[in-house]
Amino acid sequence: MHRLFIMTCKLMNFLSLFILVYFLFCVEVAFSQPKHAISMYDTPQLPHDFVSLPYASQSAQKGGVLRIGAVGSFDSVNPHIIKGRSPWQLRFWNYETLMGRSWDEPFTLYGLLAESIETGPNREWVEFTIRQEAKFSDNSPVTVEDIIWSYKTLGTIGHWRYRGLWKKIESIEKTGLRKVKISFNEDNPELALLAGMRPILKKAQWDNIDFEKSSIETIPISTAAYVISNIEPGKSITMARNPDYWGTNLPFRKGTLNFDEISIEYFGDATVLFEAFKAGEIDIFREGNAEKWETQFNFPAVTNKQVIKSEIPHGRPTGMRGLVMNSRRPLFSDWRVRQALIEAFNFEYINEAQNAGRQERISSYFSNSILGMKEGAADGDVLRLLENSDQTLLPGTLEGYKLPKGDGSQRNRANMKRL
Repeated sequence: MHRLFIMTCKLMNFLSLFILVYFLFCVEVAFSQPKHAISMYDTPQLPHDFVSLPYASQSAQKGGVLRIGAVGSFDSVNPHIIKGRSPWQLRFWNYETLMGRSWDEPFTLYGLLAESIETGPNREWVEFTIRQEAKFSDNSPVTVEDIIWSYKTLGTIGHWRYRGLWKKIESIEKTGLRKVKISFNEDNPELALLAGMRPILKKAQWDNIDFEKSSIETIPISTAAYVISNIEPGKSITMARNPDYWGTNLPFRKGTLNFDEISIEYFGDATVLFEAFKAGEIDIFREGNAEKWETQFNFPAVTNKQVIKSEIPHGRPTGMRGLVMNSRRPLFSDWRVRQALIEAFNFEYINEAQNAGRQERISSYFSNSILGMKEGAADGDVLRLLENSDQTLLPGTLEGYKLPKGDGSQRNRANMKRL
């Protein structure tokens, strides 16, 4: 009986171990299955057989020329290095990445040069499978060697924007004819997405050319729909749509990239650029000054509807522009001092004087998004986090904070009396 009990216990232990190993294997398999998309926060909205991005029109006409204006000049067509000045637009129109971003989803990527993506259970590694049809503008196929070379080159001698990710890569290796695997040296699930957003270059083009050298002589060979067709050094650069672009019928590209040509014209300063727009020399002008938007966009082309004046709402965080107080310094360590400063800040008067009253006030770094501060008492998850916090909460934290509002006068006496 005793021997039978021991044997039964051993059998149960074996079965428990077997079930545990099987469970872990299933979890690994579930996470490492090839997928068409990846999201930082949720499940991607589009299925694997989606036809096009939801904001793209498949019936959009193709043709025409888009003329864009810029201030300054350029002396390079390589936007991936530190030296030189290159049009920033080249990063987006002249190059492609393994994954492409869907702009109506929170940080969600779909396959572009990559047909699928796989990750470990904690996204400690990511593996991409390159599309067989992916080709450079010279009709040569995109290879794993091109991918690995691009990551190493950009991460070591490329622009600073690429080097941060490279420091977090433990290894990058070829795992198949069209497969490349990247392993990370830190626990950060965002890295798997960032790894899919690096531009891919043609390794063979740079075999005998100094990649770090600033130049307008070496026209990049890339996989993108647009290739550089004409350069007037320092003055303009024109990109033409590649008629043999490999991704024309890719669902991710359907209904996009519709212009035959895109031209970037350079002007001496912002005033000259605006006058060129008013004269019809460029097609798009983006205004960031609320006062100017209110008072200077009344020229004839606007009134006769040749220029369409539009305000396009979006849900992206605004970020912030202002003065930030270092609360670690004794001068600002008392919250009452910081409150006094915000009370004394006459936002309403300044906004009216500088921006014709059109500039919305930011309430946090994430204003204009679901992550921004909202007025009212804390509730839900926020309330639970605050109630369980081991830090001393400032007075009124749970009740909710509300920015002080002045009467719009220059003296702002109402707010000052509260100090």
